[in-house]
Amino acid sequence: MTAYEPPGDPGAGTRPAPRTDTAAYDAVVLAGGAARRLGGADKPGLRVGGRALLDRVLTACADARTTVVVAAPRPTARPVSWAREEPPGGGPLAALDAGLRHTGADHVLVLSADLPFLAPAAVGRLLAAARAGSADGALLTDADGRDQPLVAAYRSAVLRRDLAALTARHGGLAGLPLRRLTGGLHLTRVPDPVASFDCDTWDDVATARSRIREHEHVLDEWISAVKDELGLDLDVDTGALLDLARDAAHGVARPAAPLTTFLVGYAAAQSGGGPGAVAEAARKAVALAARWADETGRAAPDDKGNAGSAPAHESGAGETAPDDARPDAG
Repeated sequence: MTAYEPPGDPGAGTRPAPRTDTAAYDAVVLAGGAARRLGGADKPGLRVGGRALLDRVLTACADARTTVVVAAPRPTARPVSWAREEPPGGGPLAALDAGLRHTGADHVLVLSADLPFLAPAAVGRLLAAARAGSADGALLTDADGRDQPLVAAYRSAVLRRDLAALTARHGGLAGLPLRRLTGGLHLTRVPDPVASFDCDTWDDVATARSRIREHEHVLDEWISAVKDELGLDLDVDTGALLDLARDAAHGVARPAAPLTTFLVGYAAAQSGGGPGAVAEAARKAVALAARWADETGRAAPDDKGNAGSAPAHESGAGETAPDDARPDAG
């Protein structure tokens, strides 16, 4: 057993660029379980932060060369391949074997479909750990130090070899527990209590939904949900946009904040889109808001000919508002 120290935080806060062939990996997502502890509910379809659990997992591994979901087909946020274990409901080993048949990369990411906080950064750490040294793969451990073999990256050849051996020994894989496979593998442990959190019970679902609405997470979660809903793959400086909204709200009128940011997005799309276009449109809007506030701060001369008050930026009243003055402040 080895513990892995990550060299960095690859892909944190961003949607990763497609990998080169030398670093390609495939993903197999197991989404066909019975969810008995949830009373048989459609667990992959449960929504956390406005997005189905399955879609949240698919977003985390969006740069996989091939993604196979083992379950009955359903609408998903991005295209995937579908497979079904034999017999349906035959358990995790039968499902993994069915999904693995559609992959070809040297490493395969194996995930359950109930991981609300899995992110590209955690996927990157898993893959880096799996590729390092001679281990058969790498898996996450949860807050209690328990192995999570369905949040893991494995050497595909090792899985195929051991699955074939188990099939020959037992006459099939249906009903066999996952530990029959993972118990004999040499695996690197990557501690991550957040990314390894899964939704096995209604209490787990409630915890996930509550956490996403906490102030320090809600904006990132909302932006990710909107991008998925609209089919956008665009990372922009949200801090700059929030500053623009604050300046428009304070220098013009509060309703100007959402309208201005909408117009910035529309202008960026008209000019070809991309983070650079958004930044340039936001820069122009910020400058306009400053000029607007400057004029507002200059009162007209009174009836005795005395000059009005100094503009806000000269009197100090127009200094940057603290963070809690932003429209997003809680």
